[in-house]
Amino acid sequence: MTQSARIEPDEHGPDHDHSNNSDSARDRRPADHPAIDAGSELDPVHPVRPPTPAPATGLSSAQVAERIARGEINDVPVRSSRSTADIIRGNVFTRFNAIIGVLWAIMLIVAPIQDSLFGFVIIANTGIGIIQELRAKKTLDGLAVIGEAKPTVRRDGKPAEISTSEIVLGDLVELGPGDKVVVDGKVAEADSLEIDESLLTGEADPVLKRPGDPVMSGSFVVAGGGAFTATKVGREAYAAQLAEEASRFTLVHSELRSGISTILKYVTWMMVPTAIGLIISQLVVKNADLKDSIARTVGGIVPMIPEGLVLLTSVAFAIGVIRLGRKQCLVQELPAIEGLARVDVVCLDKTGTLTEGGMDVAEVRPLGGADPAYVARVLGAIGTADPRPNASQKAIAEAYPDGPGWRVLDALPFSSARKYSGARFAENAEEAAGAGGPGGSGSAGPGGPAGPGSSEGSAWLLGAPDVLLAPGDPVLGEIDQLNEQGLRVLLLARAGSLEDPVGARATALVVLEQRLRPDASDTLAYFADQDVTAKVISGDNAVSVGAVAAKLGLPGAEQTVDARTLPTERDAMAEALESGAVFGRVSPQQKRDMVGALQSRGHTVAMTGDGVNDVLALKDADIGVAMGSGSEATRAVAQIVLLNNSFSTLPSVVAEGRRVIGNITRVATLFLTKTVYSVLLAILVVISQVEYPFLPRHLTLLATLTIGVPAFFLALAPNKERARPHFVRRVMRYAIPSGIIAAAATFTTYLLARSHYSGTDALDAETSAATLTLFLVALWVLAIVARPYTWWRIALVATMGLGFLIVLVVPWLQEFFALKLVGTAMPWTAVGIAAGAGVLLEVAWRVVDRRVPA
Repeated sequence: MTQSARIEPDEHGPDHDHSNNSDSARDRRPADHPAIDAGSELDPVHPVRPPTPAPATGLSSAQVAERIARGEINDVPVRSSRSTADIIRGNVFTRFNAIIGVLWAIMLIVAPIQDSLFGFVIIANTGIGIIQELRAKKTLDGLAVIGEAKPTVRRDGKPAEISTSEIVLGDLVELGPGDKVVVDGKVAEADSLEIDESLLTGEADPVLKRPGDPVMSGSFVVAGGGAFTATKVGREAYAAQLAEEASRFTLVHSELRSGISTILKYVTWMMVPTAIGLIISQLVVKNADLKDSIARTVGGIVPMIPEGLVLLTSVAFAIGVIRLGRKQCLVQELPAIEGLARVDVVCLDKTGTLTEGGMDVAEVRPLGGADPAYVARVLGAIGTADPRPNASQKAIAEAYPDGPGWRVLDALPFSSARKYSGARFAENAEEAAGAGGPGGSGSAGPGGPAGPGSSEGSAWLLGAPDVLLAPGDPVLGEIDQLNEQGLRVLLLARAGSLEDPVGARATALVVLEQRLRPDASDTLAYFADQDVTAKVISGDNAVSVGAVAAKLGLPGAEQTVDARTLPTERDAMAEALESGAVFGRVSPQQKRDMVGALQSRGHTVAMTGDGVNDVLALKDADIGVAMGSGSEATRAVAQIVLLNNSFSTLPSVVAEGRRVIGNITRVATLFLTKTVYSVLLAILVVISQVEYPFLPRHLTLLATLTIGVPAFFLALAPNKERARPHFVRRVMRYAIPSGIIAAAATFTTYLLARSHYSGTDALDAETSAATLTLFLVALWVLAIVARPYTWWRIALVATMGLGFLIVLVVPWLQEFFALKLVGTAMPWTAVGIAAGAGVLLEVAWRVVDRRVPA
């Protein structure tokens, strides 16, 4: 079987192979780990492999059917969203729905139907929440199917792509660079196979695998290729035991959602004793009609519950998922929408992000008198040697499609740490000698006896010039000029050893032209406009990367840094990262360290990437963004996957997150202002030993006009303000003074009305005056929250005011809601008190604005 040569010194491509190892893979196998054992006879530093056995044919169709019948199938549920049952259960069976449900049942018995309207509102809200989450589930599930990686298994001797859930026990699963190991197994074939198990074991170096070695689900291939036999599938697989929470539709790590949970906890603590006091006050102390007392007691308890806040948060997130889904953006973890909105630094991987995966060979420059025809044959051999070519190799293969037919004796896979790859060919001796190859016709070549025609074959290295050549080599000056033009330059060199480039003789420069993404420039401009700092972190030459970034208009692109010169101490590295914008020759481990260094300075960091060498950094970043065409490993650890591979989708994700957070902050203020004034009114009623001023119908009307309807529109409106931390503190600083002012103004009006009116209908008149004051104050809060004004925001506030006016002037609505203003003195007094409260609101909000940090 022909050995495949893994030749790729560029940063990465869609199917590239990278690793975060040192110059050679170390076979490190912790004894305490169940899936790794020791016992190797092959020296990983000098991988002289024994003859490769004939490839296995895999299971037959009959064997697969037999295993499926026995249930030996990889049946771990992989869902991108909650199940339908979970969605319905999560929206219906809530603490506050239970409280409101009991109160609603009571009101249906003791009061007219208009005092039970709040129950119908809750049913409608719950229905809306379920429908929106089901829509989001449909979107997520559809995108998950599109973006699902399909492993290749060998059955009946033929490779076939199948779903992960279709793998059966004993299947022969093929592996290539970037592939994720989806079930546990044992290596059957290995060709320089290096697997990174760091996500499972924490071991930094990739492990060199040979036939018979175990592999764990959750690890991924960084170099080489091979196949393994599945030995554990389904819930018995190692990764499945680590991650039984298959659902990705989760809000558990959302600062917004956890903040709301904290608020609801405080509300419960305030509500319970206040409600008990109100019940005693209205049912025992006051000698009033029992049914009316019950109705007013319920009227005091219901508005304490910010029931719509949870609904609107869920709806806002769900609609965000749907909107992004239409742009082929798969949100694997829902808080990622929120998280990206908080990002202030985005680390961009050049290849696949700023540039497209494809490249073209622009020029080949022979060096040291090398024969161009001979160089072309070497590049042809390199271009066709790898069965899984990546971007650079594809470009070379397209430029030199006719390989010389040389046999590959040995191959050294590319690694991001090493920055080069190599292969040893058995050339035709006469052809090589006649071609005048480097080192002289038929010479041994540099560093060893492996010259053309040698029985040991010819060793060729292809990689980063500044790694393969000694510092100060005159060729490097020529390369710098090309890098400054944004071109990628690879060095073809001949050496005596694949593993040791010392003494390698430069044979030719391969100049590759990269294809810039047409949308990258606008996206970078968007980030700059939104105060998000973009930093390019690449494995390529820093000068070349800087030239590409400069073409795209990246601020500070001229500040290029070679990552090999960066300090290793975190604070010092963070200092260098703060001042630089473009970093080249970055190793995978450095990418991870750089993310950590930025986070240590208080930054919220997003990382984009599509290659295996980006996995560790993606995992550690606050938000990991992977390209849909990237390796399976990157898609598995990223929170957001851009299925259309379009970098220009990121601004939509940022905008969606900012819309959600900014708008939920607005509407949370509305809901919690209601909670505060409801609790305070209940306390004042208990202390004053008077009837509670409102029936449930009054507060349902007020909540609908000043909170429910406007909050729905405000929650879904555009919002470009960058998310700020301390959600609970920020909301409560506005809601508490607003609620205090609303409660004080309303209760003042109510007490004045009690002294003003007399007779059997006095309570209705007092209630109407208090309702007018409370509505006007709540409307003023809405007007403040709706700022900055646009035409539709002004129209929204005006429409809500008009709705209340209609209720006051239409006779049947007056009767339905038990609202009728009596006389002129008290109604205008209510308006005056509300105006004074509005002035206090403006002052309070301005004071809070000055004290709340930006």
